[in-house]
Amino acid sequence: MLKMVLDPMGGILLTNDGNAILREIDVAHPAAKNMIELSRTQDEECGDGTTSVIILAGEILAQSLAQLERDIHPVVIISAYNKALKEALEIVKKISIPIDTSNDDDMLSLIKTSIGTKFVSRWSDLMCKLALDAVRTVAQDEDGIKTVDIKRYARVEKIPGGEIEQSTVIKGIMVNKDITHPKMRRRIANPRIVLLDCPLEYKKGESQTNIEISKEADWSRIQELEEEQVKTMVDKILEFKPDIVITEKGVSDYAQHFLYKANVSALRRVRKSDNNRIARAVGATIVNRLEDLRETDIGTGCGLFNIEKIGDEYFTFLTECDTPKACTILLRGPSKDILNEIDRNLADAMSVARNVFFNPILAPGGGATEMAISVGLHAKARSIQGVEVWPFRAVADAMEIIPRTLVQNAGGNAMRVLTELRAKHANGEHSWGINGETGKMADMKEYGLYESASVKIQTFKTAIEAARVLLRVDDVVQATRKDKEQGGGGGPPPPEMMEG
Repeated sequence: MLKMVLDPMGGILLTNDGNAILREIDVAHPAAKNMIELSRTQDEECGDGTTSVIILAGEILAQSLAQLERDIHPVVIISAYNKALKEALEIVKKISIPIDTSNDDDMLSLIKTSIGTKFVSRWSDLMCKLALDAVRTVAQDEDGIKTVDIKRYARVEKIPGGEIEQSTVIKGIMVNKDITHPKMRRRIANPRIVLLDCPLEYKKGESQTNIEISKEADWSRIQELEEEQVKTMVDKILEFKPDIVITEKGVSDYAQHFLYKANVSALRRVRKSDNNRIARAVGATIVNRLEDLRETDIGTGCGLFNIEKIGDEYFTFLTECDTPKACTILLRGPSKDILNEIDRNLADAMSVARNVFFNPILAPGGGATEMAISVGLHAKARSIQGVEVWPFRAVADAMEIIPRTLVQNAGGNAMRVLTELRAKHANGEHSWGINGETGKMADMKEYGLYESASVKIQTFKTAIEAARVLLRVDDVVQATRKDKEQGGGGGPPPPEMMEG
């Protein structure tokens, strides 16, 4: 279910993404703060599984309480958890299957798992395609080193209005800018693009500069110099016969006039991140000094430059690129809040696709992996001597929280379904899990629900690690600052406070 979080400024956040909710809420309890960090770590590392981590860590801690009441020492529990984690990761390896990242159907069904529980699940086919397209566009393999930088090169542009079905991945770049002079060309095929990181204005004095002028002719000469300076700059650019000039700084009216006369379109004050993306998409180099401009710095990889009006704003599109190693995902939807939620869900989907590029193995979804681990750990517990057997079983029991939650969310009978599921896994049928829509058992092979094993592995590691850290804590001490109590003064506290 979605949660609606109200922030102090009166804005709202509509989401069921674990990390997004926990990021917004304010807690005082130190252990709770520690738990919130888990979902953040999971989000940065894998992008998905933020809710699973919290649920699992919470359940392991709840199971730990019974161990502590049995007077089992925390060190013993921690050591048993370590062994359980090792065993769990072995089981994940055993039941995982490899995936071919170039096969569309496999990849789409994988991405679907991360979207299945989210708000955009109604448009899951569309969203999966968007995520896969975006990740494939920015994926690079140079000298055997794979890089998939979604954060920098796959930008999401949200424009309220239109229908969600109109969302697309633009094989190129879209910037929220219009040309600087209304009469410049708004549509150019195969443009030559110059990217600058310097202003096309006269150079002002570095610090406060005073000029004293005694003759009137000098004043007009100074103004002429300023204009000449700008003209020299523009002429330098025009030597390379560009069609578009894009700069991160300003463009003076005088420069606009010259560029317009030479039939060159100009965009100014483009964000640095946008400029980097444009450079990557059209094959240009960003130049910091006009004197350094060379023919090789000009971007010629763009097929079409055009400016369209969407809603009441102008957007610049650089599309049909030859090798667009950067892309823009254009999201449309009814309102800002809904678009923000779609953006978060899409980020999860892209992260999942990215993980698989690095680690192409899949584990069965729908709680099947957790159930397999639970059954496997129970079996292993029989061969363990001594006290460690109890905490070992505690981890096994805690793993069942995921399939149990799935059954409850679908309104099924948790006890009955879990018993049947346990029996299936005891027979070695590892791919059986829960169908999240009916709450009944289903074979994940036929149901087609496999998720990235790297997300699972990170979830288990993070959850058990957190439980181990919190078990080491036996007391919480509130430290107060002495100087605060004295009204901000430093120095030694008064004697009566010393006794206190």
